Amino acid sequence: MNTINSKTLPAPPNVINIIMAGFDSITNHLSLILFPIILDLFLWFGPQLSLKNLIKSMLESMAKLSVGNPPEIMKIMELNQQIWEVTGNHFNLFSIIRTYPVGIPSLMVSIQPVTNPFNTPYSIQILSVSAMVVIWILLTLFGLSMGAFYFGSVAQVAINGEIQWSKAIIKWPWMAAQVWLLTLLWLAIVLALSVPVSCVLTLLSVGGGSFGRIGALVFIGMVLWLIFPLIFSSHGIFVYHRNMWESVKQGIKMTRYTFPTTALFVFIILVLSEGLDMLWRIPGESSWLTMIGLAGHGFVASGVLASTFIYFRDATSWVDQVLQRIKLSSIT
Repeated sequence: MNTINSKTLPAPPNVINIIMAGFDSITNHLSLILFPIILDLFLWFGPQLSLKNLIKSMLESMAKLSVGNPPEIMKIMELNQQIWEVTGNHFNLFSIIRTYPVGIPSLMVSIQPVTNPFNTPYSIQILSVSAMVVIWILLTLFGLSMGAFYFGSVAQVAINGEIQWSKAIIKWPWMAAQVWLLTLLWLAIVLALSVPVSCVLTLLSVGGGSFGRIGALVFIGMVLWLIFPLIFSSHGIFVYHRNMWESVKQGIKMTRYTFPTTALFVFIILVLSEGLDMLWRIPGESSWLTMIGLAGHGFVASGVLASTFIYFRDATSWVDQVLQRIKLSSIT
């Protein structure tokens, strides 16, 4: 068997050039940043679906049932009650429109605003658990569908340098269906991992001390390492129009063979997007200057997304070329 010369292998994708190319593609098609801007404006100025009264009634019922518990249990319940009260005061059920793993990015989801420059927005109270569940499901499906259209449009610009709205609309139902299936797969994986993760973390917390904290960090790192290959699981749907399962396998294959470069690429875009989001949030929810943050966030989020599609295409092509040359070398 001959050993393939490393000089004959194609150069791996250049991370910096790819990120710059992603932002260049969005600069030439600024209309795409309207997707995150419109969502943020709706979450900021639009009506809010509040769970405040529902959570309050549930906490009152739990308080009645907890009468007579030991003081230690009561302290824990009081702490949990405070957390749930803060959640009820700030959480807007409309923020579910920002879905994962595919969805329109939003700055306001991380802020959860309760005021705006005009005043406090109109609030609609959800009073039953069944209504909350139904609305949650409907908003999730809507968010995934709009996210599929947004991802498909950005992918066209990133890969082809132009956007054909008629083509995007025609392929939208198929892409949305594949995204729904992918979300179910992600949900199944999360549920499958949640039980062992919670059990192990509980055992480590019982141990306490430095050993417990170090063990928890190590275990969380292992879980993240296991799910990291799925980070590009949706990209095959939009770049190569693969079905959900083929897209997942293609994403895992690409990440597996380019792990160091992919990890560096993900680290850079996370630092870039999260660092700038801290800047966009500085003015506060009651300041008109936040409008600048919404525009900046929309541009950066769209540019980062475009760069992920370019990276996925280039990295996949690089892996295929390397494997093909290795295969030919082994045959020779």
